[in-house]
Amino acid sequence: MKTSANLQGRWALILGVSSGFGAAAARALAGAGMHIFGVHLDSRSTQARADAVRADIEAAGSKALFFNGNAADNQRRTQTVDAITQTLRDQEYPAVHLMLHSLAFGSLKPFITEDPEAAITEAQMVMTLRVMAHSLVYWTQDLLRAGVLNAGSRIFALSSAGAQRVIKPYGAVSAAKAALESHMRQLALELAPHGIAVNCLMPGVADTPASRVIPGAAEMLGQVAVRHPAGRLTTPEDVAAVIVALADPRITWLSGAVIPVDGAESIAG
Repeated sequence: MKTSANLQGRWALILGVSSGFGAAAARALAGAGMHIFGVHLDSRSTQARADAVRADIEAAGSKALFFNGNAADNQRRTQTVDAITQTLRDQEYPAVHLMLHSLAFGSLKPFITEDPEAAITEAQMVMTLRVMAHSLVYWTQDLLRAGVLNAGSRIFALSSAGAQRVIKPYGAVSAAKAALESHMRQLALELAPHGIAVNCLMPGVADTPASRVIPGAAEMLGQVAVRHPAGRLTTPEDVAAVIVALADPRITWLSGAVIPVDGAESIAG
């Protein structure tokens, strides 16, 4: 991708950088000239995913500073924000120009089952909402208090059609997506005086590591591909291209919206 003078040297923070939408966004933003702070949670067996993303960012001529840990952990978040703040002090653009919340980790258990052991627990429900929704608020609060979000910064969170539609094992995630959209609207309202925009992107169904763990994923992906007006699934790269376009510093008046990025999937019958 050709480097954009508007984005050259600016920093993005990607929560969930090692796979799926987060990885695609990191690569695309780096290709447009941005440096990347990345937060991911990978074990030794999956660390290679993060290493590959970081290598691609550096190959594009951009800087990559990655943090391996639970993005929903308060102490780890504080430590990461401190490191980001220290790094930005010596930069030409000493702010997080763009933050992408792309955390996909939660319970896929149904609410009602004949076997009580198979149903979602309170702890699993709380964890799902904390990771996939509430953490957006806490990261935004900490970054703003640290002085690294400023006028012109923009925040994107990834929702899904699950905010309105449900399938049996998706209840807690649906609740998290609905809460995420509500948090986005509240943040957009409260951050408007600061000149900071907050929006949700709603990708269409995509074949990602997160979607593959949903029970019945293969059948669901196949059905969507057949009925999609374009005859294919959304890809992480489709969404990444939109994020790069909306990263343009000239775009400042778009805030508080849920934006479908699905090639008309959501309006098809």
